[in-house]
Amino acid sequence: MPSHCQLKMSAEESMGTQVVLKEVQTAVSKKNLPSLLKRQFKSLSDEDGPCVRIFQWNILAQALSQGDDNFCLCPIEALDWDNRHLHILEELLTYNASVLCLQEVDRFSFLEEKLKSVGYKGVFFPKPYSPCLDCDISYGPDGCAVFWKTDELDLLDQENVVLQNLMGHATNQVSIICKFQTKKGGKQFYVAVTHLKAKNGFSDVRYEQGHFLNATLESMTGNHPVIVCGDFNAEQTEKVYEVFKTSKVGLVSSYAQLSGDGSEIPFTTWKVRGGITGKKELSRTIDYVWFTPSKIGLKSVLMMPTVHEIGENRLPSHTYPSDHLSLVCDFVLK
Repeated sequence: MPSHCQLKMSAEESMGTQVVLKEVQTAVSKKNLPSLLKRQFKSLSDEDGPCVRIFQWNILAQALSQGDDNFCLCPIEALDWDNRHLHILEELLTYNASVLCLQEVDRFSFLEEKLKSVGYKGVFFPKPYSPCLDCDISYGPDGCAVFWKTDELDLLDQENVVLQNLMGHATNQVSIICKFQTKKGGKQFYVAVTHLKAKNGFSDVRYEQGHFLNATLESMTGNHPVIVCGDFNAEQTEKVYEVFKTSKVGLVSSYAQLSGDGSEIPFTTWKVRGGITGKKELSRTIDYVWFTPSKIGLKSVLMMPTVHEIGENRLPSHTYPSDHLSLVCDFVLK
């Protein structure tokens, strides 16, 4: 889906993206796989100015998709890499984003090679100890990754950060903080990506990790625009959400702007897991794109699919390759 709010691409780069996307879609068709879930943008303002499209997604590590108790309603063939990688690429290419912020990346080399062909450059920072390494079939550690369109943006600086607790000890979660400059207009801004500790019972850990990341951003971003993306594994009621809501950086949640009262959308992940206690359905809002409204205008966001569109077997599925939905935002740099 071409961006209406994107820094001008060269005709060659734009055509290259569409060619590769068409090749991927043709491969999907030849395998007789269902089409990728389609979604629409909602316009929130008519602001003009230098614009960037930010894409946030926990793509689901391939190694972590394979357990017997995982995604018990998802057809096995939908989780096979030979099938699944096609919809992953299609999702990444469809929205033609300026910056891709990804979590649970355990096939970075594959993504790097494919995305390089359409003008992206990327960086990767693995977790200190990834659970992917304990899986029967492992492709290496998972971690966070950032890709950016090299014809739109220059990377001025990059920091790989291992998140710490309040005692100053390293945890097993990470962040990548990038400082970009637009090639057109020379606008500078920061993008941070992170993936906080998962599972119930770890809200205090998430709070401490978020506290450290926020403090890091407060100390290094100065008066620049800031965008923070990630799978926080925390709903709006957790303390870590309040850390970013009250940050001195001046952040607000992009998708909360849809409600009018500051409440978040109903879900960003929806899955059914198996286990010894039976099937468990989880529908939660835990993925976010934060931004500084004093320095960035939110022009549009990609809407979530309906329950009917997701289907009764939930996510992942033949029509969507992850248990998390992507978040896509068009921002105007003021």
